[in-house]
Amino acid sequence: MSKKQKKELRLIIIAGVLFIVLEILTVVPICPQVFNNKWISMGLFTVPYLIVGLNVIKKSIKGIYNKQLLDESFLMVIATVGAYITGEYAEACAVMLFYQVGEFFQQYAVKKSRKSIKDLMDIAPESAFVERKDGSVEEVFPDEVEIDDIIVVKPGEKIPVDGTVISGESMINTAALTGESVPRSVHPGCDIISGCVNGEGLIRLKAAKKYEDSTVARILELVENASEKKAVTENFITRFAIYYTPIVVICALLLAVVPSTVLGNPLSWIYRACTFLVISCPCALVISVPLSFFGGIGAASRNGVLVKGSNYLELLADIEVLVTDKTGTLTKGVFEVNKVEVMPGYTEDEVISVAAVAESMSTHPIAVSIRNYWNLQLVSDDVDNKNKENSAIPGNTANLKLKSDNLIYTLKDIQNITGKGLKATILDADQSEHTVYVGKRQLMIEKAVKGFSDVSSEAGGSTVVYVAKGNKALGIIYISDTIKGEAAKALESVRKEGVKSVVLLTGDDKRVGDYTASVLGIDIVESELLPEEKVAKLEEMINANTGKGKIGYIGDGINDAPVLTRADVGIAMGGIGSDAAIEAADVVVMDDNLMHLGSVMRIARKTTRIAKQNIIFALAVKVGVLILGALGIANMWAAVFADVGVAVICILNAMRMLKNQKEKHQ
Repeated sequence: MSKKQKKELRLIIIAGVLFIVLEILTVVPICPQVFNNKWISMGLFTVPYLIVGLNVIKKSIKGIYNKQLLDESFLMVIATVGAYITGEYAEACAVMLFYQVGEFFQQYAVKKSRKSIKDLMDIAPESAFVERKDGSVEEVFPDEVEIDDIIVVKPGEKIPVDGTVISGESMINTAALTGESVPRSVHPGCDIISGCVNGEGLIRLKAAKKYEDSTVARILELVENASEKKAVTENFITRFAIYYTPIVVICALLLAVVPSTVLGNPLSWIYRACTFLVISCPCALVISVPLSFFGGIGAASRNGVLVKGSNYLELLADIEVLVTDKTGTLTKGVFEVNKVEVMPGYTEDEVISVAAVAESMSTHPIAVSIRNYWNLQLVSDDVDNKNKENSAIPGNTANLKLKSDNLIYTLKDIQNITGKGLKATILDADQSEHTVYVGKRQLMIEKAVKGFSDVSSEAGGSTVVYVAKGNKALGIIYISDTIKGEAAKALESVRKEGVKSVVLLTGDDKRVGDYTASVLGIDIVESELLPEEKVAKLEEMINANTGKGKIGYIGDGINDAPVLTRADVGIAMGGIGSDAAIEAADVVVMDDNLMHLGSVMRIARKTTRIAKQNIIFALAVKVGVLILGALGIANMWAAVFADVGVAVICILNAMRMLKNQKEKHQ
């Protein structure tokens, strides 16, 4: 607890002890004579009243000064002062005491609910150790790290920026980011994200991003902005309280004045009006509903899922149609060439080398897999590039000379044909110029390429890349991308959470899309889609789904960003996902584990269920006791239960989200 909370707790305990002592003394035979004197009784009960209620009185006065008088503090002061006027000193003191008990409990619950979010804020490193060219190591702030700087990370330190390990081996704890308690092994060549904690080994890594663009900075920004995006239910409660409080004050004033002018006995009606005010205090709703959603966001973060606002948590609970991308989402996104089919008159060397040269400038995983398969190198007269990695090939394609094993080519020009493949102009070893096409079957049909045989039935779920020189078919490259082991089980888990239909939208060819759908039990498949066609398909589904459940979309690539933005809920894979996809998404799965989808949907449904339970319970009790109070049946003690008691019960119900532990996935 903070010093302020400890002070408030001491005041509550002191006031509570005094109140209990005074209540006991009222029934001691010798004391009733003393308490029968209203001035003495008022003075005695005023002591614990002021001890516990002085802050409330100050807040109400400040509210009046700021022209915000119709808040909870104002209601409590008016109600208790009214009780004093009617001679109910003990009840006035009890109302203030229990109101403060409820306020303390609420503050404690809110603080506890923030803990899991604040724990996430601790992932930010305080410093970074940069290795300079002379071998010295300098300690700097993380935001001073530049791209390509060499960072030295000692055992137990946090990774300051995203980068690639260049030396050393260690175990990395990613629990703060992904919710995964099992450390993962890293070695030279492994990409590593900021915010993770290094294990027992010293590692050196090359910075791939500046701090402001790194994973840890993006997460902290998203967490800080999450509270600004309120759920519909939260906004309803906020608007409800704005209109509700003035209405009940007016009703209480009318209850105190109108019946007394007709029926007399004004003190009795003032007492009923004060009881009415205590009952009507909306704190049970104003605190417990946001607390439910805040607890839900915290529970999601413990399960490795970052939800950017409680509004998205509420939308997650209503998802009935889940639309998904394939590559990098349902599959691992790691491509490997597993077969090359050669047309008559050509060799495998010619097919794969031509394709590698044509794809030399592309960063697409399929292009990288082709280059890796054929050891493509840059040729230069003044630099030894024998071991130069293909990732270092420059962006200027004019007369770019490339070597693939013993075959040397010059890449003169390259043209990307969106969603279909590419066209390249290359010179072979004897300086003969050729136009090369690499891509889908549709591209070959458009360019009138002849000679391709039917795709091998053994291709299974492989991606097929056609290679042609001019209008002559050279061959077909089969590239595999493995379906994630948890994909089928994950889709089964989201169906259990209310998803009625799973749709696959992919730019891959129909055969691969159908194969993936058959393995995973996906309901609808739309294949060979361009990025803009994905958006159009999603638009069609949204229009057809009007008035029904929400539509969620899962993706990871740059081309998924428009679809993620358009969906009711965009869900991005945070581990291998592109920055654009993570930025556009509403929900980020930090470690790419699809099993977290079922977990976060389960959390979302539980959160909204608890929020609705609190609303129904609080309103039902308050309305019932309000009616009884107006009729004179319910006294101030019943009002205390309707206010503080209901608030405590609702908060306890909301705090169930705080106990939602991290789920373990096999």
